Amino acid sequence: MSQLANGLTVIVKRECETCQMVVPVLEQLTGLTVYTQDDPGFPATLAPIHDEDLSVSWHHEIETVPTLIKVVDGVEVARTVGWSRADWEQITGVAGLGPDLPVMRPGCGSMSVDPDLVDALRVRFGGGVLASRQIELADLDDEHEMMFQRGWTDGLPVIPPTPERVLKMLTGTTRNPADIVAVIPPDLVEVTVEKVAIAAVMAGCLPEYMPWVLTALEAVCNDTFNMHGVLCTTMAVGPVIICSGPGTRAIGMNSGMNALGQGNRATMTIGRAVQLVVRNFGGGRPGEVDRGTHGNPGKLSFCFAENDAESPFGSLAASRGLPEGVDAVTVFAGESPHTIVDQLSRTADSLANSLALSLQAMHHSKLALAFDAVLVIGPEHARVFADDGWDRERLISELRARTTRPGSEMIRGARGITEGIPEHLSDQEIPKFGPDGLLITYAGGGAGLFTALIGGWANGTVGSTPVTREVRYDTRHP
Repeated sequence: MSQLANGLTVIVKRECETCQMVVPVLEQLTGLTVYTQDDPGFPATLAPIHDEDLSVSWHHEIETVPTLIKVVDGVEVARTVGWSRADWEQITGVAGLGPDLPVMRPGCGSMSVDPDLVDALRVRFGGGVLASRQIELADLDDEHEMMFQRGWTDGLPVIPPTPERVLKMLTGTTRNPADIVAVIPPDLVEVTVEKVAIAAVMAGCLPEYMPWVLTALEAVCNDTFNMHGVLCTTMAVGPVIICSGPGTRAIGMNSGMNALGQGNRATMTIGRAVQLVVRNFGGGRPGEVDRGTHGNPGKLSFCFAENDAESPFGSLAASRGLPEGVDAVTVFAGESPHTIVDQLSRTADSLANSLALSLQAMHHSKLALAFDAVLVIGPEHARVFADDGWDRERLISELRARTTRPGSEMIRGARGITEGIPEHLSDQEIPKFGPDGLLITYAGGGAGLFTALIGGWANGTVGSTPVTREVRYDTRHP
């Protein structure tokens, strides 16, 4: 890093009109060092130093020109950007500067932050933070086909993770690129922030999505969620990532029309980045450890935002112990959504009966307590419950009661069906779900009397338990 000389230093460029305007002021100052970004001869009267590779501008974080800096004993003690007579006089100790100039005028963007240059500069001067091995391609190699051939994709094209792109992705977090985020199953590989950034690039994320990707990975890679089991099961489940809080709106997540579908960059790429980390760094590939009998499209990406700002039930994250309004991720081992249709119910009682019938049939009407579920209630159905004063707790209580049935109807062999619960439970009332087995969230478009049901994998210690994590903001907010 180039040290600035003691005294005064100014960084300018000819292309900046404010820099041209202050040349007479610069000529009034003694002991001034001038760095010029573009024209090596500007200003001609001041023997400028050409910052040709922009190293001085980069290392001293010049965002605007002109920037005037004062250095004492090798330490920067003051700086100002643009032109402000009062600030320049205070820093230089010279009165009466630029009497014919306006009192103040803003500067221009530094070339070191030019969008066309900054990615290459970041690699040139900051690329040493990357530890990952780089793959060199021949001139005639197709980078996209190479990634397909090496098995790095999820079946769709991915974005090549060049150093420029990875370093740009890392600007979305203040965490050290070498920090360990999680141990990724099934190979139990430690994955760093840098590796996550690589997957986020490949998935198509923007840097501001990084806090969500990192948090989601931490949420799935633990014994509670049991990502290893989710991968290995033959059942068609994968991680469902439900995002809550004002940060979902800040980065443009969709919680409205088509919330669980395609078309939104944030939700599609956050979920995809998590899957690519598990696939490429953890070894969780279909046909190998991933043994799903049918699989489901959500294994590409199943991530959505709940509309907690308008929800009559509050946020899912708050119902699971976090403060209302906190940015959070809840992960659930679930299958593809199933639509529950009720176009006619106008009372909470009638609609609850409809939902209960569909819930009872989830996976199998004679199986109970082994599986959890998420109900994504659309606005029109939610309005029916809200109009009758049913909150989250009331709705869950009513649905649990209405999905409780005599064990005699559910035991193995009953109704001519071999599948069912053990015979010794025949004289008991059996609830479909445990006390915490129903999760309620609110999302979807304003038109349509629908609720989406996401059935879960085996729950508890034999399967997966949902995990909720607050999004870590030792990372930069979007």
